[in-house]
Amino acid sequence: MVIGAGGMAVGTEQQVTAAAVGRPTRREVARGLLASLAALALAPVVAASRPLPTAGGDSGSFHETYRGRRIQGVLLPVAGRRAAEGEWQITIDGRPLHLMRRADGTWLSMADHYTSYATPLEATRAAVDQLGPGQRLRDLAPGPMDATHADHMGTGGGHGVRA
Repeated sequence: MVIGAGGMAVGTEQQVTAAAVGRPTRREVARGLLASLAALALAPVVAASRPLPTAGGDSGSFHETYRGRRIQGVLLPVAGRRAAEGEWQITIDGRPLHLMRRADGTWLSMADHYTSYATPLEATRAAVDQLGPGQRLRDLAPGPMDATHADHMGTGGGHGVRA
C-alpha cells in the first residue's frame, strides 16, 4: 500500500489493492520487462567485445621445445579484426616462420605448403619436422646492414653495377 505524507492512501484503487495484496503494479511489471529487454539487446554487444578462444583452445601464445627446437608463437591483434583473427608471429630457434590462414580456417607454413593444420602450433611443429637436423629457417628479408643486401644495392665490396 502506498501511504502519503498525511497517512492517507495515495494512488489508484488498483495500485492500492495490488500493494495491499503483495502483487507488483503494472508500472513495476513494465520496468521489469524493459530491463529484461535492455539486457537482451546488450548481450550480443557484450559477447562481441570479449576475445574469442583461438583455434585449439590455446591462450593465443605458445612457447615450447619440440624435437630439440625452441618454438614460440604469439597472436598479435590486428586493428579492425576480432581477437581470434589476429596475426601470428612464429619463430623457430629465433628465426621467423610465416603462417598463412586458409579459407577453411586451417593453417599452412612456408616450410610445408601442401598440408593444412588445425592450429598454428600444429603447423609450426610440422615445419620443424620438415627441417633437417642441421637446417635452419632462412631470413627472407635481410636487414639493411646485411652484406648481401649491400652488395645487391651496389654499395659494398666493389661488386655490382653502379649508376
